[in-house]
Amino acid sequence: MTRKVWFQVGVGILLALLIAKYFIEIHWIFSPLAIILKTIFIPLLLGGVLFYVTEPIQRFLEKRRWPRWASILTIVVGLIALVGGFGLIIGSPIATQVNNLVKSAPMIGASIQDASEYVLRNKENFPPQLTSFINHVANSVQDIAVVASKGLVTFLQSIVSASLLAILIPFFFIFMLKDHEKLAPSIYKYFSGERREWVKKTLSEIDDVLRSYIQGQLQISFLLALIMYVGFLIIGLEYSLLLVIFAFFMNMIPFIGPWIALAPAVVVAVIQDPMLVVWVCVVTLVAQQIDSNFITPNVMGKSLDIHPLTVITIILAAGNIAGFIGIIIAVPFYAVMKVIVSNIYDERNAIKKKATKSV
Repeated sequence: MTRKVWFQVGVGILLALLIAKYFIEIHWIFSPLAIILKTIFIPLLLGGVLFYVTEPIQRFLEKRRWPRWASILTIVVGLIALVGGFGLIIGSPIATQVNNLVKSAPMIGASIQDASEYVLRNKENFPPQLTSFINHVANSVQDIAVVASKGLVTFLQSIVSASLLAILIPFFFIFMLKDHEKLAPSIYKYFSGERREWVKKTLSEIDDVLRSYIQGQLQISFLLALIMYVGFLIIGLEYSLLLVIFAFFMNMIPFIGPWIALAPAVVVAVIQDPMLVVWVCVVTLVAQQIDSNFITPNVMGKSLDIHPLTVITIILAAGNIAGFIGIIIAVPFYAVMKVIVSNIYDERNAIKKKATKSV
């Protein structure tokens, strides 16, 4: 019976639950470690993204016999020049749109207030379910004000965190460019024989998956944002540049990101001209169709081989567990775990075959 798969899986689940139980009971021992990991996680994540984006450039330069220090210096100077040039090109339009948004804020607030008053005056004419929802929102105004005041404190704290990020991100990024070949050997050096080759192969596949996902997702986000920007300019939507910059970051969330980016565009369209809502939806739908049928298949291919329903489920679950950061890292984390589990399964089957042959 002990050789049955169901028995082994059951024992594994029980052991995992016991470990989790005792870990929770002594979690205070690991609190300092958790604080340290939480502090360096975001800089490490962003440094890793920058590394995977610029690593092909470094590989290209070093194939032409550039020394490591020269390739790193070229990449860092190039990034600074790129960010500076990008800021000079779009800085003025963004500043103009932000100023226009600030000037229009009273009008937007008045429009929202008029709409709210209209809804409250006519709520008796709405269906019971909608009336109940309106009453709930109206009773939650005080709670919203409390949340907004807490948000101000959080915003001030985020300024301090941003300063820390500005210091740590370049540190991790340059360190990865300098010593990235040493990471895998520093792990598999503790193994020998076939186990060493298995660990080496697994780390290589994890590296390939992360590279494919990060580089591909950034390319897709940029192209999708560019298509949306052209569409917004054609329909004459205000604040199109700000909306597209927001869409660029949201597009990094597979499948549901573009629809999150649609929400502020719809709000701006409703205030500007209700008919624009239809055109905003058309632009987003066209961009999504181009992405689904042409961009994603050519950029990502089947590198991750994850079903869309699985991706959506993972993103929703990760959002409830770890918030926005969980949404961002959910898919690559799942892809990495899939590689590890697949390799463990393949290794287990290989061991079984060898044992069968020897018998």
